[in-house]
Amino acid sequence: MATIERYVGIYHANGSLTGELAYFVGKRLGRSHCALCDITHGLVSTKPAWQRCRVMLPVRFETLHLDERDDEMRALTEGRTPCVVVEGHGMREILLGRDDLEACKGSPDALVQALEQAGSERGWTTGGA
Repeated sequence: MATIERYVGIYHANGSLTGELAYFVGKRLGRSHCALCDITHGLVSTKPAWQRCRVMLPVRFETLHLDERDDEMRALTEGRTPCVVVEGHGMREILLGRDDLEACKGSPDALVQALEQAGSERGWTTGGA
């Protein structure tokens, strides 16, 4: 088993002011969608339920926008966002893909359950198990 050092959620949007604005407008017009955004954010700010879930996770959960990825993360996730990558022991793997995040239906609690289930199924541990 590999020990999880961190989760990295990759949004399907750019993080620049222009990118954020383009996503916001695109979402309102039905042209842009990011299931990870639906889980972590409300209309304009981070969901309190996500903040609660995030601090209760046994390892860090960080987020990146498309334009914030390093070359290795870009190579792994290009065309596969939104997603959640798991990292540990020098390895990176997409743990949850777009369909997995859609299945959470915007629920932070469902995301935590999906992380735990997928990690267990793929042989990842948080060290506390």
